[in-house]
Amino acid sequence: MTRLDDPALVAAEYADEARLRRRAAAFAGVGTAEDARVPLVDAVVAAGPNRLLEVGCGWGELAEWIGRATGAEVVAVDLSPRMVELARERGVDARLGDVQDLEFDDGEFDVVVAAWMLYHVPDLDRGLAEIARVVRPGGTFVAATNSRFHLIELRELVGSGPSALKFSREDGEQHLAPHFASVRRIDVDGTVELADRSEVDDYVRASIAMSPFADKLPAQIDEPFVARRGSSVFVARKAA
Repeated sequence: MTRLDDPALVAAEYADEARLRRRAAAFAGVGTAEDARVPLVDAVVAAGPNRLLEVGCGWGELAEWIGRATGAEVVAVDLSPRMVELARERGVDARLGDVQDLEFDDGEFDVVVAAWMLYHVPDLDRGLAEIARVVRPGGTFVAATNSRFHLIELRELVGSGPSALKFSREDGEQHLAPHFASVRRIDVDGTVELADRSEVDDYVRASIAMSPFADKLPAQIDEPFVARRGSSVFVARKAA
């Protein structure tokens, strides 16, 4: 089984943005009726931050969006030099950084955001402890992830089965509870529609977990192919 927290795999996967952009379509509204990032941004806006950190910022689209929506000072970090480069091209204050060892002072940020990235962190508890450290007392951590049954019809089509995410809808709260005073979960469910077999094949090959099973895609499938999607946003508050 592919380990999504394997540092070598993560470094190779995010050395460029091509496959990431294809995967992001499953939660960002392309082929779906709803953008799962909207409730995340809404939760950030509700927290009213003046200074915010996004960890694992990718190409910076979300950091840029949050900056516009809140007027906050936004800092972003990512392990990938290419992602930092792309985020900077958007005008984001992006820096190379590791969530397991954040180079910021205690309580430096009102809000920290981690969108669809915590399942890549080798030492998740250490990463969450670092996030909690840099959030101010009474501040907020907003994290997005998927259900282990996200796109289950597509996974079953190629024989990969449910995902093995270690920070998922199903277990996110238990990971967050030791570090934050309160945790609530917002679920964003729906479907993803892929027009034909070629589009299904393209998506499977872009998936970190499903790509090893790409050759098992049947020659004939239902077109369009519809799979259920399941994303969740966790909003965690640090004790005042």
